[in-house]
Amino acid sequence: MYKIFIKPILFLFPPERAHYLTIFILKTILNIPVINWLFKKIYAVADKRLERNVFGLTFPNPVGLAAGFDKDGKYYKAMSTLGFGFIEIGTVTPVPQIGNPKPRLFRLPKDGALINRMGFNNEGVEAMVKRLKKGKLKNVIIGGNIGKNKTTPNEEAVSDYSICFEALFNYVDYFVVNVSSPNTPGLRALQEKKPLTELLSHLQILNKQKNKPKPILLKIAPDLTDEQLDDILEIVETTKLAGIIATNTTISRSDLNTSEQQIKNIGNGGLSGKPLKERATEVIRYLNKKSKGKLIIIGVGGIASAEDALEKLNAGATLIQIYSGMIYEGPGLVKAINKGILR
Repeated sequence: MYKIFIKPILFLFPPERAHYLTIFILKTILNIPVINWLFKKIYAVADKRLERNVFGLTFPNPVGLAAGFDKDGKYYKAMSTLGFGFIEIGTVTPVPQIGNPKPRLFRLPKDGALINRMGFNNEGVEAMVKRLKKGKLKNVIIGGNIGKNKTTPNEEAVSDYSICFEALFNYVDYFVVNVSSPNTPGLRALQEKKPLTELLSHLQILNKQKNKPKPILLKIAPDLTDEQLDDILEIVETTKLAGIIATNTTISRSDLNTSEQQIKNIGNGGLSGKPLKERATEVIRYLNKKSKGKLIIIGVGGIASAEDALEKLNAGATLIQIYSGMIYEGPGLVKAINKGILR
């Protein structure tokens, strides 16, 4: 139904407007108890065989919603009705920021892809905390994806990440350190060995001071070289991270079906969706092999079918996340993946 009736209507609207329209409608109708119950019946797959026990948490199933869909923690309750095993909110920064000028989200239908240069637009960590305080769902695992403000120089980035970590600690189940978005100037420089080690080491010091430390993961770019990935593995070992999310969006524009002129007109931004599938899987496979299967990896990038998800899992991912694939395939993608895993 989504691809035949709903998607054509949504694709008449600019992508960012369609996103907010969709989530507004979904959130509104799900306030009706019978509709909420019906959605869970339609989309959720409840089966013990899907459960995954990862870094001390029990995930109802291995399919998660990637960061970026719910930047402010406004929609995780609504999205939980679609059968996700976990939901990652953010990226959130210490103080609110409007992000980059619009338009900043673009569809590439011929490629089943999106280009975004949102720029960490969010209402700030305190606003997110206020929402989570109102009542986090007990049966939904929430990840907090944290970043730095655009105006914060890299030399002071540790402070921004620390503020978000401390503010969210009591309200999320795990953390993701985002230093891999291409849409905040200079952010990816924090992936270099020295600054990244300092940042993660500091967060782990804060973490160990808690009665019950939380898992901290690192989200990496797909554009890293093998040498850089080796550095990442060394940093993970040194700082005792819980795992890696592979991968964020790419700055590559190779092998696209969309015309070069259209790509040029769109301009800068991170590419997600089907064109990212192979590279994301390559990164997962490389990290898994080099770590001898010991590294916990959440695979994300180009998952638009159960087969795509199984490819990531077979490459070494323990859990997966989707976003762009859901835009093109609809909310039934979560169920299709879980059914595929069971098969």
